Amino acid sequence: MPLIDALLPEFDREMGLTRKLLDRVPDGQFDWRPHPTSVTLGRLAEHLAEMPLWAATTMTQSALEMTTPRPPDYQRPATRTAVLAMFDTNLKNGRANLAGKTDGEFMAPWTLKAGGKEVFTMPKVAVMRNFVLNHMVHHRGQFSVYLRMLGVKIPSIYGPSGDEQM
Repeated sequence: MPLIDALLPEFDREMGLTRKLLDRVPDGQFDWRPHPTSVTLGRLAEHLAEMPLWAATTMTQSALEMTTPRPPDYQRPATRTAVLAMFDTNLKNGRANLAGKTDGEFMAPWTLKAGGKEVFTMPKVAVMRNFVLNHMVHHRGQFSVYLRMLGVKIPSIYGPSGDEQM
């Protein structure tokens, strides 16, 4: 079986679950953080909304310098609607650049750099699982705790939540 045939259903499911959770982000709470050293709710929602695009970055580039600044005209999303629009746009782009890839393309090396120094190099398929999907699941769990602390009802993800049955 080609790698894409195993990866794409997982990608689609995890992205759908993430969107379901992002749809609960409360407007007016984007500056909230559970602890002074934690990122804000808005930044965490933005980070989750960026992650689908990492699939495109992984599959269309051989490396990424993570200290590259954002474009000067970049606007952080400040509402649920803006977060969902960012997520949807990035998902469309990410999935389009993932679908149809060959095993050879997935086995090509990909490098993450910080300040010009290598953080890691892995085959693109490992980057997709570790740096894109697993990373998203990690932050989605963090995000669900933020929402719970704000009294937002948590949707079912892998099974019923305390607030919602499947």
